[in-house]
Amino acid sequence: MARYDHYGDDGSTEGEQCPRCGDVFLADHGDRQHCGKCGYTEWE
Repeated sequence: MARYDHYGDDGSTEGEQCPRCGDVFLADHGDRQHCGKCGYTEWE
């Protein structure tokens, strides 16, 4: 995935990051957000 999909023009992040890993974005699956690195899941 391209870098500009996750960062704004000023360098701010537009996606949520994993609270465990810190440097990994959470994947949005509609009903949940999931970290592919550690398996952390937030259900909506």
